[in-house]
Amino acid sequence: MTSRAVTSAPVPHPSEVDTDVLTFGETMLSLQTDGPLATGAPARTSVAGAESNVAVGLARMGHRVSWAGRLGTDEPARLVLRTLRGEGVDVRHATTDPEAPTGSMVRESLVADITRVHYWRTGSAASRQRPEHLAPALAAGARVLHVTGITCALGSGPRAAVTEAVEHARAHGWTVVLDVNHRTRLWSEEEAAPVLRRLRGSVDVLIASDDELPLMAGGEHTSEDARVAEVLAAGVGEVVVKRGGDGADLYGAGGHRLHQPAHTVPVLDTVGAGDAFCAGYLSGLLDGLAPADRLRRAGTTGAFAVASRGDWEGLPHRDELALLDAAPGSALR
Repeated sequence: MTSRAVTSAPVPHPSEVDTDVLTFGETMLSLQTDGPLATGAPARTSVAGAESNVAVGLARMGHRVSWAGRLGTDEPARLVLRTLRGEGVDVRHATTDPEAPTGSMVRESLVADITRVHYWRTGSAASRQRPEHLAPALAAGARVLHVTGITCALGSGPRAAVTEAVEHARAHGWTVVLDVNHRTRLWSEEEAAPVLRRLRGSVDVLIASDDELPLMAGGEHTSEDARVAEVLAAGVGEVVVKRGGDGADLYGAGGHRLHQPAHTVPVLDTVGAGDAFCAGYLSGLLDGLAPADRLRRAGTTGAFAVASRGDWEGLPHRDELALLDAAPGSALR
């Protein structure tokens, strides 16, 4: 199968659908401590989940985004829905499971900017999501489908939901974006690789950190260039490789490559930075920006995330994107 260039197959026109981006996956109650958990450090309550982090980032940029995850019928679910609604995310297609709880997590501050994350996800409502739960959201339509490897890792039901959503999106001309987002506590590399590789032929944009790319192509000693070439040959339109403090690279058809250096900002919290990067990239894609410009926007939103605390709280609104161009310590009056 030949590779698809996203720039030659633009996302559907906004007037054709009510939603720019549809995403789904597990959003949890998040307790974020001010110090080590074992010392009884105080914590604040929030919500977090890779897909909803992206949804918030897109909504703050003015895009129409729908989150169609599955929650319990409990207080954490009410908090999730209230938070997402408050951020402008459409949650009308979110579903609830009266027999399973909303998942939860603790983000434990250890020392400096080092954070440890604990999850309680086994048997959660999100782990019981099935393709039929997504049917109304898929029928409503979207320009872009955003999925992550995390949802695939939650169990056979969520994995089937991702597969059917991707197939529906491809059949209806949506742009499909896959963020690998590998979580070793959920599944091993050996489990993840065959599942994620089966999606390659239906993905327009693949986003992965440099250490996640081996899950998508190649063997133990394959070079990055060879892995990217294999992914593109499998049908992916473009590959975005995140490198943390070293920036990011965008690979397109024909071996075209762009590099974006990372912004130099004080690092306060790296959790959620990849989701912020993804939101920025999708925003640029929806706005029809040139590849270099959408990569630059992704780098900017990622920098906002690492320079602020929380999974999504520091993400910028559209009119705030230029703030990082100000001199350090500036007071905007």
